[in-house]
Amino acid sequence: MNSLNKTSLFYLFLSILPFYTEASSLFPLADHDVLIINQKFSEQERVLSLRIKENQNDISLYSKRGDARLFLGKFSDSRYDYEKMIQLNPRLNESHWRLGITYFYLSDFNKAARQFEIYHNYDSVDRENGIWRFMSQYKESGLDHARKGLLSYEKGDRPPYPWLYSMFAGVLSSGEVFQKIKDEAFPEKYETRVLFHANLYVGIYLELTEESPHEALQYLSRAVSNEYGKNSGTYMWQVARLHHAKLLRSIKKSRN
Repeated sequence: MNSLNKTSLFYLFLSILPFYTEASSLFPLADHDVLIINQKFSEQERVLSLRIKENQNDISLYSKRGDARLFLGKFSDSRYDYEKMIQLNPRLNESHWRLGITYFYLSDFNKAARQFEIYHNYDSVDRENGIWRFMSQYKESGLDHARKGLLSYEKGDRPPYPWLYSMFAGVLSSGEVFQKIKDEAFPEKYETRVLFHANLYVGIYLELTEESPHEALQYLSRAVSNEYGKNSGTYMWQVARLHHAKLLRSIKKSRN
């Protein structure tokens, strides 16, 4: 290969690199990683199902299986387990925000909004719950209805939720949320944790209110690739992973 061809290939590589980097960032988990995650929760579901056959009144087993099923994207099956918990102990209804999430992904937005409203009576500090109620009401009746129905909070909350809640209320922009996080100068590890939550809900906000699926996908990708989220495997990281995959499928479908 002569030097001219080498130079041409080099510049061709530089020209496509930004597109390759952007595309790679939109797929924060390799197929192998997703396979391992699904195998893990499939096995948990199998074992828990066997244990439930032996003890059909053990609420903790339904709770764990409901989580495993949700993490597999089996929202209808997860709803069954979460509702079974309430059937066995009706007092759990007030604190069962996870049931609201299954309703949301099953597009039962009225029930979802109601479940998050009920949870507000249990915890009047958690603005993340208020965001999910906004999301549900937005899906059901649009932006004006969702903003009018925003739950009220008088006490403080963990960052970045006061700023995110102001964004959903239309008071702050997404850029201002990230600027406030930067201005706080949190320790690095804590900032990583705060940014996980910020990227997740900024992504969802842009998807909902600005109908910007491609921009939203970038923020959701950052949430899924966030080191705090991946290392902790927290419930909401699993939700972020599923929401990212759902939006990506929707974008691909719209292109066909």
